Amino acid sequence: MMKQLPLLLLFSLLTGNSSACTHAVSRVIATEGTDAVLPCSPSTRVNLQDKLFDWKKVGQGGETLQEVFMYDSAVYYERNSGQSEQFKGRVSHFQTELKQGNASIIIRKTKVIDSGSYTCVFPRLQPRQEFCIELIVGASPEPYVTILEESKDRSLLQCLVRGAFPEPKVEWWDSSGNILPAAEPHVSKAGDSYDVILQTTVTKTDNYSCVATQEEINHQTKPAHIYVHLNGAATKPHVTILKTEDGLKVQCEILGASPKPLLQWKDSSGNIVPAAEPQVSERGGSYDLILQTTVTKTDNYHCVVTQEEINHRTEAEIYVSAQW
Repeated sequence: MMKQLPLLLLFSLLTGNSSACTHAVSRVIATEGTDAVLPCSPSTRVNLQDKLFDWKKVGQGGETLQEVFMYDSAVYYERNSGQSEQFKGRVSHFQTELKQGNASIIIRKTKVIDSGSYTCVFPRLQPRQEFCIELIVGASPEPYVTILEESKDRSLLQCLVRGAFPEPKVEWWDSSGNILPAAEPHVSKAGDSYDVILQTTVTKTDNYSCVATQEEINHQTKPAHIYVHLNGAATKPHVTILKTEDGLKVQCEILGASPKPLLQWKDSSGNIVPAAEPQVSERGGSYDLILQTTVTKTDNYHCVVTQEEINHRTEAEIYVSAQW
Protein backbone atom coordinates (compact mmCIF):
# COMPACT_ATOMS: atom_id res chain seq x y z
CA MET A 1 0.00 0.00 0.00
CA MET A 2 1.25 3.49 -0.90
CA LYS A 3 2.64 5.44 2.02
CA GLN A 4 0.34 8.30 3.04
CA LEU A 5 1.63 11.87 2.83
CA PRO A 6 1.25 14.04 5.95
CA LEU A 7 -1.89 16.14 5.81
CA LEU A 8 -0.03 19.46 5.93
CA LEU A 9 2.04 18.38 2.93
CA LEU A 10 -1.13 17.39 1.12
CA PHE A 11 -2.67 20.81 1.81
CA SER A 12 0.37 22.49 0.27
CA LEU A 13 0.14 20.24 -2.75
CA LEU A 14 -3.54 20.86 -3.27
CA THR A 15 -3.58 24.63 -2.75
CA GLY A 16 -0.54 25.37 -4.86
CA ASN A 17 -0.65 26.13 -8.58
CA SER A 18 -4.43 26.00 -8.75
CA SER A 19 -5.86 26.36 -12.24
CA ALA A 20 -9.24 27.23 -13.64
CA CYS A 21 -11.99 24.63 -13.75
CA THR A 22 -11.51 22.06 -16.47
CA HIS A 23 -15.26 21.38 -16.70
CA ALA A 24 -18.44 23.43 -16.87
CA VAL A 25 -19.77 24.89 -13.64
CA SER A 26 -22.63 22.97 -12.01
CA ARG A 27 -25.27 24.69 -9.92
CA VAL A 28 -26.95 23.16 -6.89
CA ILE A 29 -29.91 24.75 -5.10
CA ALA A 30 -31.02 23.74 -1.61
CA THR A 31 -33.36 25.04 1.06
CA GLU A 32 -31.84 25.84 4.43
CA GLY A 33 -31.95 22.81 6.71
CA THR A 34 -32.04 20.23 3.92
CA ASP A 35 -29.19 18.07 2.58
CA ALA A 36 -27.35 19.05 -0.60
CA VAL A 37 -25.44 16.73 -2.93
CA LEU A 38 -22.51 18.36 -4.72
CA PRO A 39 -21.76 16.23 -7.81
CA CYS A 40 -18.27 15.36 -8.98
CA SER A 41 -16.85 12.54 -11.11
CA PRO A 42 -13.70 12.49 -13.26
CA SER A 43 -14.38 12.28 -16.98
CA THR A 44 -12.70 8.86 -17.15
CA ARG A 45 -14.92 7.40 -14.39
CA VAL A 46 -11.79 5.85 -12.91
CA ASN A 47 -11.95 3.76 -9.72
CA LEU A 48 -11.32 6.25 -6.91
CA GLN A 49 -10.75 3.85 -4.03
CA ASP A 50 -6.99 4.43 -4.06
CA LYS A 51 -7.07 7.96 -5.50
CA LEU A 52 -7.01 11.46 -4.07
CA PHE A 53 -9.74 14.06 -4.41
CA ASP A 54 -10.23 17.24 -2.44
CA TRP A 55 -13.19 19.58 -1.95
CA LYS A 56 -12.72 23.26 -1.09
CA LYS A 57 -14.99 26.26 -0.69
CA VAL A 58 -13.43 29.17 -2.54
CA GLY A 59 -13.98 32.90 -2.51
CA GLN A 60 -13.94 35.69 -5.05
CA GLY A 61 -10.70 35.82 -6.99
CA GLY A 62 -10.10 32.13 -6.38
CA GLU A 63 -8.56 32.41 -2.91
CA THR A 64 -9.18 29.38 -0.71
CA LEU A 65 -11.53 29.99 2.18
CA GLN A 66 -12.21 26.62 3.75
CA GLU A 67 -11.33 22.96 3.47
CA VAL A 68 -14.54 20.98 3.07
CA PHE A 69 -13.62 17.33 2.51
CA MET A 70 -10.58 15.34 1.39
CA TYR A 71 -10.26 11.67 0.47
CA ASP A 72 -6.93 9.90 -0.08
CA SER A 73 -6.95 6.13 -0.35
CA ALA A 74 -9.53 5.60 2.39
CA VAL A 75 -8.10 8.38 4.59
CA TYR A 76 -10.41 11.38 4.95
CA TYR A 77 -11.29 14.16 7.33
CA GLU A 78 -13.52 12.08 9.56
CA ARG A 79 -10.30 10.48 10.80
CA ASN A 80 -7.93 13.45 10.53
CA SER A 81 -7.69 17.10 11.45
CA GLY A 82 -7.74 19.88 8.88
CA GLN A 83 -11.40 20.17 7.98
CA SER A 84 -13.04 23.57 8.53
CA GLU A 85 -15.11 23.80 11.70
CA GLN A 86 -18.11 24.84 9.61
CA PHE A 87 -18.23 21.44 7.91
CA LYS A 88 -17.16 19.07 10.67
CA GLY A 89 -19.66 16.26 11.18
CA ARG A 90 -21.80 17.46 8.25
CA VAL A 91 -20.01 16.19 5.14
CA SER A 92 -19.75 12.64 3.82
CA HIS A 93 -18.99 10.90 0.53
CA PHE A 94 -20.44 7.90 -1.32
CA GLN A 95 -18.08 5.13 -0.18
CA THR A 96 -19.81 2.35 -2.09
CA GLU A 97 -19.76 4.35 -5.35
CA LEU A 98 -16.04 5.15 -5.43
CA LYS A 99 -15.44 2.24 -7.82
CA GLN A 100 -17.77 3.94 -10.31
CA GLY A 101 -15.78 7.17 -10.06
CA ASN A 102 -18.26 9.06 -7.87
CA ALA A 103 -16.48 11.71 -5.81
CA SER A 104 -19.67 13.57 -4.89
CA ILE A 105 -20.28 14.70 -1.33
CA ILE A 106 -23.34 15.39 0.82
CA ILE A 107 -23.53 18.47 3.01
CA ARG A 108 -26.14 17.78 5.65
CA LYS A 109 -28.45 20.34 7.23
CA THR A 110 -27.29 23.12 4.94
CA LYS A 111 -27.00 26.70 6.15
CA VAL A 112 -27.10 29.99 4.27
CA ILE A 113 -23.37 30.46 4.99
CA ASP A 114 -22.70 27.25 3.02
CA SER A 115 -23.66 29.13 -0.16
CA GLY A 116 -20.76 29.81 -2.48
CA SER A 117 -18.33 28.31 -4.98
CA TYR A 118 -16.79 24.90 -4.42
CA THR A 119 -14.05 23.04 -6.24
CA CYS A 120 -13.56 19.30 -6.54
CA VAL A 121 -9.94 18.59 -7.52
CA PHE A 122 -8.13 15.44 -8.71
CA PRO A 123 -4.49 16.66 -8.54
CA ARG A 124 -2.86 13.29 -9.28
CA LEU A 125 -4.86 12.41 -12.36
CA GLN A 126 -3.21 12.97 -15.70
CA PRO A 127 -4.24 15.42 -16.82
CA ARG A 128 -5.21 17.14 -13.56
CA GLN A 129 -8.99 17.67 -13.35
CA GLU A 130 -10.91 20.29 -11.44
CA PHE A 131 -14.68 20.76 -11.22
CA CYS A 132 -16.55 23.87 -10.04
CA ILE A 133 -19.91 23.73 -8.28
CA GLU A 134 -22.00 26.70 -7.22
CA LEU A 135 -24.16 26.04 -4.16
CA ILE A 136 -27.07 28.30 -3.29
CA VAL A 137 -28.74 27.62 0.03
CA GLY A 138 -31.96 29.58 0.20
CA ALA A 139 -33.67 30.86 3.32
CA SER A 140 -37.30 31.73 2.65
CA PRO A 141 -39.04 33.01 5.79
CA GLU A 142 -42.72 33.87 5.65
CA PRO A 143 -43.56 37.58 5.35
CA TYR A 144 -45.01 39.37 8.37
CA VAL A 145 -47.68 42.01 7.66
CA THR A 146 -49.13 44.73 9.83
CA ILE A 147 -51.10 48.00 9.70
CA LEU A 148 -48.88 50.91 10.76
CA GLU A 149 -51.33 53.79 10.41
CA GLU A 150 -55.06 53.92 9.82
CA SER A 151 -57.65 56.62 9.15
CA LYS A 152 -61.22 56.45 7.92
CA ASP A 153 -60.17 56.51 4.27
CA ARG A 154 -56.65 55.02 4.09
CA SER A 155 -54.28 52.59 5.78
CA LEU A 156 -50.48 52.29 5.69
CA LEU A 157 -49.49 48.62 5.41
CA GLN A 158 -46.06 47.16 6.08
CA CYS A 159 -44.59 43.83 5.01
CA LEU A 160 -41.41 42.55 6.69
CA VAL A 161 -39.29 39.67 5.39
CA ARG A 162 -36.45 38.93 7.79
CA GLY A 163 -33.42 36.67 7.24
CA ALA A 164 -33.99 35.79 3.58
CA PHE A 165 -31.37 34.57 1.09
CA PRO A 166 -31.00 35.30 -1.76
CA GLU A 167 -32.44 38.80 -1.61
CA PRO A 168 -36.19 38.50 -2.30
CA LYS A 169 -38.45 40.66 -4.43
CA VAL A 170 -41.34 41.71 -2.19
CA GLU A 171 -44.74 42.79 -3.53
CA TRP A 172 -48.14 43.83 -2.21
CA TRP A 173 -51.20 42.41 -4.00
CA ASP A 174 -54.90 43.19 -3.74
CA SER A 175 -57.57 40.46 -3.68
CA SER A 176 -57.66 40.40 -7.50
CA GLY A 177 -53.93 39.71 -7.74
CA ASN A 178 -53.03 43.21 -8.91
CA ILE A 179 -49.63 44.51 -7.80
CA LEU A 180 -50.03 47.64 -5.69
CA PRO A 181 -47.87 50.74 -6.03
CA ALA A 182 -45.48 50.88 -3.09
CA ALA A 183 -42.57 52.88 -1.75
CA GLU A 184 -39.02 51.77 -2.48
CA PRO A 185 -38.26 48.74 -0.31
CA HIS A 186 -35.89 49.22 2.62
CA VAL A 187 -33.22 46.53 2.38
CA SER A 188 -30.60 45.73 5.01
CA LYS A 189 -28.08 42.91 5.16
CA ALA A 190 -26.98 40.99 8.23
CA GLY A 191 -24.24 38.49 7.38
CA ASP A 192 -25.46 36.56 4.35
CA SER A 193 -29.15 37.26 4.91
CA TYR A 194 -31.44 40.11 3.92
CA ASP A 195 -34.17 41.97 5.76
CA VAL A 196 -36.68 43.70 3.48
CA ILE A 197 -39.43 46.15 4.47
CA LEU A 198 -42.08 47.22 1.94
CA GLN A 199 -44.84 49.70 2.68
CA THR A 200 -47.94 50.67 0.69
CA THR A 201 -50.96 52.89 1.29
CA VAL A 202 -54.42 51.50 0.49
CA THR A 203 -57.66 53.42 0.19
CA LYS A 204 -60.33 50.75 0.05
CA THR A 205 -61.60 47.84 2.12
CA ASP A 206 -60.07 44.62 0.78
CA ASN A 207 -57.99 41.56 1.51
CA TYR A 208 -54.33 42.39 0.83
CA SER A 209 -51.39 40.01 0.50
CA CYS A 210 -47.62 40.30 0.70
CA VAL A 211 -45.52 37.87 -1.35
CA ALA A 212 -41.73 37.37 -1.48
CA THR A 213 -40.17 35.88 -4.63
CA GLN A 214 -36.62 34.52 -4.98
CA GLU A 215 -36.09 33.84 -8.66
CA GLU A 216 -32.56 32.45 -8.20
CA ILE A 217 -33.94 29.48 -6.27
CA ASN A 218 -37.31 29.40 -8.05
CA HIS A 219 -39.20 29.99 -4.82
CA GLN A 220 -42.20 32.08 -3.84
CA THR A 221 -43.53 32.24 -0.29
CA LYS A 222 -47.11 31.63 0.66
CA PRO A 223 -48.91 34.99 0.67
CA ALA A 224 -49.26 36.69 4.05
CA HIS A 225 -52.79 38.10 4.23
CA ILE A 226 -54.23 41.08 6.02
CA TYR A 227 -57.81 42.39 5.88
CA VAL A 228 -58.27 46.14 5.83
CA HIS A 229 -61.64 47.54 6.81
CA LEU A 230 -61.91 51.25 6.10
CA ASN A 231 -64.70 53.26 7.67
CA GLY A 232 -65.30 54.86 4.33
CA ALA A 233 -67.66 57.72 3.56
CA ALA A 234 -71.39 57.00 3.71
CA THR A 235 -73.15 60.24 2.89
CA LYS A 236 -76.93 60.48 2.97
CA PRO A 237 -78.60 60.46 -0.49
CA HIS A 238 -80.43 63.47 -1.87
CA VAL A 239 -83.70 62.77 -3.71
CA THR A 240 -85.70 65.01 -6.07
CA ILE A 241 -88.66 64.87 -8.49
CA LEU A 242 -88.02 65.68 -12.15
CA LYS A 243 -90.74 66.54 -14.70
CA THR A 244 -89.66 65.38 -18.15
CA GLU A 245 -91.24 64.78 -21.53
CA ASP A 246 -91.38 61.09 -20.60
CA GLY A 247 -93.28 61.76 -17.39
CA LEU A 248 -92.29 62.00 -13.75
CA LYS A 249 -88.90 60.79 -12.66
CA VAL A 250 -87.35 60.52 -9.25
CA GLN A 251 -83.63 61.10 -8.93
CA CYS A 252 -81.30 59.87 -6.20
CA GLU A 253 -77.89 61.52 -5.88
CA ILE A 254 -75.04 60.66 -3.55
CA LEU A 255 -71.70 62.46 -3.41
CA GLY A 256 -68.29 61.43 -2.06
CA ALA A 257 -69.16 57.86 -1.08
CA SER A 258 -66.44 55.30 -0.40
CA PRO A 259 -66.43 52.43 -1.09
CA LYS A 260 -68.60 52.54 -4.20
CA PRO A 261 -72.26 52.04 -3.11
CA LEU A 262 -75.15 50.18 -4.66
CA LEU A 263 -78.20 52.42 -5.31
CA GLN A 264 -81.76 51.13 -5.66
CA TRP A 265 -85.21 52.68 -5.87
CA LYS A 266 -87.98 50.90 -3.95
CA ASP A 267 -91.70 51.53 -3.58
CA SER A 268 -93.58 51.61 -0.27
CA SER A 269 -94.00 47.81 -0.39
CA GLY A 270 -90.24 47.29 -0.65
CA ASN A 271 -90.32 46.25 -4.30
CA ILE A 272 -87.36 47.29 -6.40
CA VAL A 273 -88.38 49.81 -9.06
CA PRO A 274 -86.64 49.25 -12.42
CA ALA A 275 -84.21 52.09 -13.13
CA ALA A 276 -81.70 53.22 -15.70
CA GLU A 277 -78.01 52.49 -15.30
CA PRO A 278 -76.57 54.80 -12.65
CA GLN A 279 -74.27 57.65 -13.67
CA VAL A 280 -70.97 57.10 -11.86
CA SER A 281 -67.91 59.30 -11.49
CA GLU A 282 -64.85 58.67 -9.32
CA ARG A 283 -62.57 61.19 -7.59
CA GLY A 284 -59.58 59.97 -5.62
CA GLY A 285 -61.26 56.84 -4.34
CA SER A 286 -64.65 58.51 -3.66
CA TYR A 287 -67.72 58.06 -5.85
CA ASP A 288 -70.56 60.30 -7.03
CA LEU A 289 -73.66 58.47 -8.28
CA ILE A 290 -77.00 59.49 -9.79
CA LEU A 291 -79.86 57.01 -10.22
CA GLN A 292 -83.11 57.91 -11.98
CA THR A 293 -86.34 56.01 -12.52
CA THR A 294 -89.73 56.84 -14.08
CA VAL A 295 -92.75 56.50 -11.77
CA THR A 296 -96.37 56.09 -12.85
CA LYS A 297 -98.30 55.89 -9.60
CA THR A 298 -98.75 57.83 -6.41
CA ASP A 299 -96.56 56.36 -3.67
CA ASN A 300 -93.74 56.88 -1.22
CA TYR A 301 -90.48 56.00 -2.92
CA HIS A 302 -87.20 55.21 -1.19
CA CYS A 303 -83.66 55.50 -2.48
CA VAL A 304 -81.65 52.83 -0.71
CA VAL A 305 -77.84 53.07 -0.57
CA THR A 306 -75.87 49.95 0.41
CA GLN A 307 -72.12 49.66 1.06
CA GLU A 308 -71.54 46.00 1.93
CA GLU A 309 -67.78 46.38 2.50
CA ILE A 310 -68.39 48.63 5.49
CA ASN A 311 -71.70 47.04 6.45
CA HIS A 312 -73.59 50.29 5.95
CA ARG A 313 -77.10 51.03 4.64
CA THR A 314 -78.96 54.31 4.42
CA GLU A 315 -82.01 55.62 2.55
CA ALA A 316 -83.99 58.73 1.67
CA GLU A 317 -87.78 58.93 1.07
CA ILE A 318 -89.83 61.06 -1.27
CA TYR A 319 -93.60 61.25 -1.90
CA VAL A 320 -94.78 61.35 -5.52
CA SER A 321 -98.33 62.12 -6.70
CA ALA A 322 -99.21 60.84 -10.14
CA GLN A 323 -101.42 63.93 -10.62
CA TRP A 324 -98.42 66.25 -10.86
